[in-house]
Amino acid sequence: MNGKILWANLHLLFWLSLFPFTTAWIGENYKAKLPVIAYGVVLLFCAIAYFILQSVIIKSHDNNFPLRKVVGPDRKGKISIACYMLGISFSFLNTWLGIAFYVIVAIMWLIPDKRIEENL
Repeated sequence: MNGKILWANLHLLFWLSLFPFTTAWIGENYKAKLPVIAYGVVLLFCAIAYFILQSVIIKSHDNNFPLRKVVGPDRKGKISIACYMLGISFSFLNTWLGIAFYVIVAIMWLIPDKRIEENL
């Protein structure tokens, strides 16, 4: 544990703290563009903050650190960030398209990840 990890964790916790507000807002106004975009922005920044935290943790350990092997190139994390950006972009055209991208990411993470089993 070091200062960089603590700051990266606080960064993630800040974005996670915005979920109740944006979730309630999109729940009441799912057809309006601004709540859908705001929800996507919070999702995007949570994903980026998690990616930063994961990277800082991995960089603070040696090459034999088990998490380094398990995470690998982290395609799921990068695809999530791309889908959130697409969702935000498409929300300007149609809120349902934006929400669809957010749902795709949620479904993607519900599918069990074999990386841990394969690398242990």
